[in-house]
Amino acid sequence: MKIVTLHTDKIQNLFRELSTNFGGKVTCDVDEYTLEVNNSLVKGSIMGASFNDNISYVQFDMTFSADIRMDITNGKSAPIYFAYCSKGNLSHSFGVAAEVRKLKTFQTAIVTSKSAKENNLFFEKDKKTKFTLIIVGSQPEVNQANSLNQMVRDTFFQENPEEEFFYAGSYNLKIGEKIEQLNAVNQTGIVRNLLKEGILRIILAMEIQQHSDDLKAFSKETNCLSLKEMEEIKELSEAIKANPEEPFTIKSLSKKSGLSPNKLQEGFKMIHDRTVNDYITHMRVLKAEILIRTSDLNISEIVYCIGFTSRSYFSKIFKQKFNCSPKEYKFNLNPLAITA
Repeated sequence: MKIVTLHTDKIQNLFRELSTNFGGKVTCDVDEYTLEVNNSLVKGSIMGASFNDNISYVQFDMTFSADIRMDITNGKSAPIYFAYCSKGNLSHSFGVAAEVRKLKTFQTAIVTSKSAKENNLFFEKDKKTKFTLIIVGSQPEVNQANSLNQMVRDTFFQENPEEEFFYAGSYNLKIGEKIEQLNAVNQTGIVRNLLKEGILRIILAMEIQQHSDDLKAFSKETNCLSLKEMEEIKELSEAIKANPEEPFTIKSLSKKSGLSPNKLQEGFKMIHDRTVNDYITHMRVLKAEILIRTSDLNISEIVYCIGFTSRSYFSKIFKQKFNCSPKEYKFNLNPLAITA
């Protein structure tokens, strides 16, 4: 097992240590660091940045050829770590002799420890792991009572503020989708920085809300989906998103996934806040909007090529979403391009 020791005081120091241990080249764009590595030990990338309120994030998208243990040391004040595993799994312990807990795909975790303790992360060899870590550190220059770090501590650790804390949440694909949105930001410079900071704060809020929701659900009977069922729902969602014009039905999706119609509806409502049919319609309308903006097709042609059979129904739901008819939308984009 290869052991790597990291410090979380400054993001640039963290990436310097990562590069020293794994090789590769570090690039920087407005305080966002990226390490690309392709060697006999590791293949993939690590990305990270720091923002206001002493919030940082680091995202690993890597496959190691050996088992890896990362020992993350704390400074004078222990940060709070919010974690999400998008692919694969990894394990955590407070020191090498402590209990090891596993974080699985689509799970969240909230972790903090005493300042003297290490956080140890274990990556399995030959398994692609995609893992996002949001770090909320303390701010010595501000009143600690008003700092984000202290407010989070007051929320989670009122009874045992000096003790170790590890919480692994239930499966959550909504956070995974928001992380995909974070990774899809393709702007550069200050615009990229601002967009990423905004999305990152939403992810942080969602992870805190996840903890609250799990506590409320703890004493109730809940029909939770298994990891395999979550993976099936994610695959179906991506298939619909990629080709919304296909004649998807609950029956065909159920047959494709092996999930019952009830499980399908439960999964789509939990993940997308929509029924299966509503999600299909939503994706079709989004694709129609793209075609209106980017193609030479007229409205009638767009209606039928995205899977609708009624132009009047399409116009109705398009107006509900965009506050104008498809024809008005196209005209506003280019007054000379409007055709029936």
